[in-house]
Amino acid sequence: MSIKVAMSRFTTGVTVVTTHFEGQDWGMTCNSFNTVSLEPAMVLWSIRKEANSHQAFTQSGSYLVNVLQSDQKDTALRFASGPQPQRFAEQASERTAHNNIKLHGSVAWFECRLAQVVSAGDHDILIGEVLGYGSQDGAGLVYANRHFGVLAAFES
Repeated sequence: MSIKVAMSRFTTGVTVVTTHFEGQDWGMTCNSFNTVSLEPAMVLWSIRKEANSHQAFTQSGSYLVNVLQSDQKDTALRFASGPQPQRFAEQASERTAHNNIKLHGSVAWFECRLAQVVSAGDHDILIGEVLGYGSQDGAGLVYANRHFGVLAAFES
C-alpha cells in the first residue's frame, strides 16, 4: 500500500480555490483546506510546487476558497483538470472586490489576503488572513477513498 492510498482514507471537505493573476482567472480543486486561527481569522491550504497554477496562487496576493456543497461533484471534477478558461466556462459565479471568483452554490466561502507561504516537501502551504466570508445552509461535499460523498451530521 502506498502512502497516497493510506492518506486517501482520511475524509476531507472539498473546495475550489480561485485567484486572478496577470489578467487570468485561476481555479483548482483542493481538499487540504483547514482553519488556522479565529483571531485573527486565518485559513490554510496547500498546493503542489509543480502545479501549473503555483505561480498564480503564490504571487497574486489573494485567493478565495469556495467550500463545495454536496451536489457540486461536477464542479470539483471540472476544476481538477483541463485548461483554466474551460474550468470557469458555464460556471455561475461572481467577481469580488479583490477580483477573485466566488462560485454560486457553495456552502461557504472565504476570501483571503495571502499572509505567508511555507515550504513543506513537494508542496507549499498558503496561509491567508480572511478578508470576507459567508455561508448558507447545506451539507458540504466530502472526499474519501478516492470517492465523493456526503456525511450526515446529527445533533446530540
